[in-house]
Amino acid sequence: MKPRAVIVGPPGSGKTTVGSLLAQALGVSFRDTDTDIVERAGKPIPDIFIDDGEEHFRALEREAVAAALSDHDGVLALGGGAVLAEPTRELLAGHTVVYLTVDLSHAVARVGLDQGRPLLALNPRATLRFLMEQRKPLYEQVATHTVDTSGRTPEDAVAEIVSLLKS
Repeated sequence: MKPRAVIVGPPGSGKTTVGSLLAQALGVSFRDTDTDIVERAGKPIPDIFIDDGEEHFRALEREAVAAALSDHDGVLALGGGAVLAEPTRELLAGHTVVYLTVDLSHAVARVGLDQGRPLLALNPRATLRFLMEQRKPLYEQVATHTVDTSGRTPEDAVAEIVSLLKS
């Protein structure tokens, strides 16, 4: 069993929104590893970062991604930083991975000052720019397809992904 599509990308690219709409379009279920982490830890991601640290969160994330890749056959969205772990990138080999790109201005507008994103708590714009630049080569490394969501509706991005999955 493996996901029909795995969605990766930076914060604000639309992973959850596009992923859930893609799942509907394909008639499959949607799963988000961030939700899996929250359920397993019994607390929100910002609390995991504060109480246990980023290293602990990343360990939970690696476990959640590995589990979801092996037992989910729908659309799977990964957290923005999941690709930082080499074991995760290795697990993504052989999967259909859709990298959602977004320009900085659209990402900032979508993310805003969201308190649910601990890495963006201080100076969100500069931090988001840094994260996007740092992670771009990793997203590109794992991507089967790349779809730009800047200035597009989620439905438009989903239509492009459905077309890519058929080819």
